[in-house]
Amino acid sequence: MVCFFAFLHVHFLLSCDFCLYSLCNSAIIYTAKRRSHMERVYDKLKKCYEDVRKKTDFQPDAAIVLGSGLGGFAEKIDVCTSIDYHEIEGFPVSTVQGHKGRFLFGTVGNVKVVAMQGRVHYYEGYPMSDVVLPIRLMGMLGAKSLILTNAAGGVNETFHPGDLMLIEDQISSFVPSPLVGQNIEELGVRFPDMSAIYDRNLIRTLEGVAKEFAIPVKKGVYIQFTGPAYESPAEVRMSRIFGADAVGMSTACEAVAARHMGMKVCGISCISNMASGVTKEPLSHEEVQKAADKAAPQFTTLLTQAILRMGKESLEEES
Repeated sequence: MVCFFAFLHVHFLLSCDFCLYSLCNSAIIYTAKRRSHMERVYDKLKKCYEDVRKKTDFQPDAAIVLGSGLGGFAEKIDVCTSIDYHEIEGFPVSTVQGHKGRFLFGTVGNVKVVAMQGRVHYYEGYPMSDVVLPIRLMGMLGAKSLILTNAAGGVNETFHPGDLMLIEDQISSFVPSPLVGQNIEELGVRFPDMSAIYDRNLIRTLEGVAKEFAIPVKKGVYIQFTGPAYESPAEVRMSRIFGADAVGMSTACEAVAARHMGMKVCGISCISNMASGVTKEPLSHEEVQKAADKAAPQFTTLLTQAILRMGKESLEEES
């Protein structure tokens, strides 16, 4: 009988050891997989960087993302090189109508810029690491400032289609964070501060240009949803309660990735339509593009003059 209980005791200990070994082994495998995923994200970014560097040695001072219907600003850039997204190995390609899908490298006045004509969205099926890859790439290429633009729905009931809103803050809680996973130390710190995502000095520059050129602008908070479906009236009411003034399907995640890298960020939303429930009219992508086309002249002036002023202020700081 004693031998039998001794056998059970040994068997129990061996079983516990095996379970502990299995748990530890599973944890090691999980950690290795997680690390390899983040390493693949960074490796992909580096390969895209190396591929672009084979095509151009251009080092931008500022990066610009041109949203739906706002690509006309590209005519103000003295382009020296253009690279289609599909020419860059592994680079995500936009499938949205009205997004040309290319980088433009050139100058606006004395400011060296890289502009994205079209962005990729989370709703296109890309992982979040791919959605923000272009932002990280432009940062690696040398851009210290980032200007984000988008076409957005008006949540604030005092807004009207065609209005331009300077983004003061954002709500990104409804989309996955691009920083989830093992931190890539080469890009930034584990817990980056987001108390001032949108640079106050850049906002003041935009406000100064708007005043000088008599361009009416609003200021407000932008909220990002995943899309591609437009928001329901209930979601718009919720957004208003949360403090949002405009809603869209991009931008916020890009701003987080940029701030993680230490880039200065500013953002402009073109209010292309009033959000669902604010108006009884049904929403369509064609409506968004028409409103963006209508706002294009003032948007182009605001963006061009702001970049010129940023260049002037940068030169004054250096001297």
